[in-house]
Amino acid sequence: MSETERIERLITEESGECCAADVEERLDTLREYRSWADDDYATDLNALKTLGNDTRYEIVRLLTAAGRELCVCEVEPVIDVSDSAISHALSDLRDAGLVTRRKDGTWRYYEATERAEALLAALDDTRGGQ
Repeated sequence: MSETERIERLITEESGECCAADVEERLDTLREYRSWADDDYATDLNALKTLGNDTRYEIVRLLTAAGRELCVCEVEPVIDVSDSAISHALSDLRDAGLVTRRKDGTWRYYEATERAEALLAALDDTRGGQ
């Protein structure tokens, strides 16, 4: 079976007929749909992968719920992992563009970015609506 045979059958069922030009037109349209994903594919995928870890997800949820900067010393007591795991998670979140960091002397403050808030809002808005 050729790569396009199934598309030919689909187009035939949809419109009653199909020729090679119809298949090429459909494939060109599909390639256009896919091309948008190439722009920031790696950045988007990294953000999603970063949120796919329990600790990082919990930290972003905490920062988003707080609605303000939190010092690392405020994050550590409420996230049940080691201090080094929190530090590593915050670094990953920052690298993925999901949190910002501000240094003030020996203190480090983190805040969720708009992107992180939007991703969580999208999850919240679509939860359970399968």
